[in-house]
Order: sequence, then C-alpha cells, then structure tokens
Amino acid sequence: METPELMGKAAGIRAAESIKNALDRQGYANIILATGTSQFHTLQNLIATPGIDWRRVTMFHLDEYIGIPMTHPASFRKYLTERFITQVPELNAAHLIDGENEPLAECRRLGDLIRTVTIDVALVGIGENGHLAFNDPPADFETDEPYIVVDLDEACRQQQFGEGWFPSLDAVPKQAISMSIRQIMKSKQIICSVPDERKAVAVRDCLEKPISNMHPAGILRQHPNCALYLDRAAAALLQ
Repeated sequence: METPELMGKAAGIRAAESIKNALDRQGYANIILATGTSQFHTLQNLIATPGIDWRRVTMFHLDEYIGIPMTHPASFRKYLTERFITQVPELNAAHLIDGENEPLAECRRLGDLIRTVTIDVALVGIGENGHLAFNDPPADFETDEPYIVVDLDEACRQQQFGEGWFPSLDAVPKQAISMSIRQIMKSKQIICSVPDERKAVAVRDCLEKPISNMHPAGILRQHPNCALYLDRAAAALLQ
C-alpha cells in the first residue's frame, strides 16, 4: 500500500469481512485487538464498516504495561476504550488487561477466559525490534500459557518513548503483560498491519531471515491464514 491510510483501510475492511464471516458461520466471533500507531487506521476502518453485529462479538486484549493506571496517556486500556469500545457500545464483552492488578493473577484470570474460546480474528502489528505483542527478542516460542509477564528490552522501550507515549525513556515501564506467541498463533486468522519506515528493518528481518525468536514476528510465516499489510515505507527494504 502507498500510505498508512490506504494500508489501514485495506486491513480494516479485511478484518470486518472476517468477523462478519464468523458471525454468519457460527453466530458469534472472538477477536484480539492490538494498539499503537500501527492500528490507528485499521481500527477506524473496522469500526466504520457497516453490517457487523457487535452484540455477538467478544474482544480480547493483546498486551498492557504493568503498573500504569488506565488514565495514563500510554495505557492500552485507555487506547482501546477510547478508540474502540466506546465506538461500538453494543459490543458483547471486552476483556481488558489490568496492568495494575497483581501480574501473575491477572495472567491467570485472562488465561482462564481465553482458554474457553477459539479466536476467529487477531489484529496485530510488528515492533521496531520485531516483537509480536510485547514478546521482545529473544521471545518465548515454547510456553503454552496464554498470557505471560515479559521484560521489555531497550529497543522496545525506546520505540514507546519515540512515538510520544511517555515524557522520557525512564518513564517507560520495564515489564508488561503480553499474550504469548503460541496463543496468538492459535487464532484462525491473523491480520498484521505494519506502517512506517521505522519498521522497515524489522519487516525485512522477520520476512527474509530464518524464523527465530530473535525476530519474533517472523513466526507469522508459519501461520496458515495470516495477511500482512505494509505501507510503502515499511516494505522499502524487502527484496
């Protein structure tokens, strides 16, 4: 796609059609939503697409910082509440990650919820360091736990500061709760949106280097139904 806006439109429409197909097929849909700048246009176009019965859709949350309140500008709960949940008030349910809860207890709570369902559509992105959700390199490809506590590496924290979510690098939390790689890969369909030249190296490494936990999002190449949406800048280094 030429621009982030066109990329987001295509990804959002694809996600909407997949949700509608799940609703037609089984009467309900379970989805995973990501946050960050990569999802701005995708979520806008998903919400704007008519014909989705949100009363039959349940949303699961991909990742969240540990220790920041929902009122914090960088809170992913705040992001999803403002950019999605309040826009579709008839949504059946939204299972947000509470980063202020005791982390292991929160992982267990969410894990118990997501284990009971199959995810129909997962919206994800790729980080500047190649992370998938907050699974920074070297990512854990082996755990079967749906949600895990992760340490955020320097590149990841620098990205969050660079995108303007925090006033300084020191203010960026050093840990987060993240959906695990294996849980993401259980989704029936994955739609990955990646805009911006800042992601070009990560996109190249994840798509063209051997699959490795040092380039976590590269694992998406093993998924049977993953659609990758790039703008021209993010795709610039691909052979």
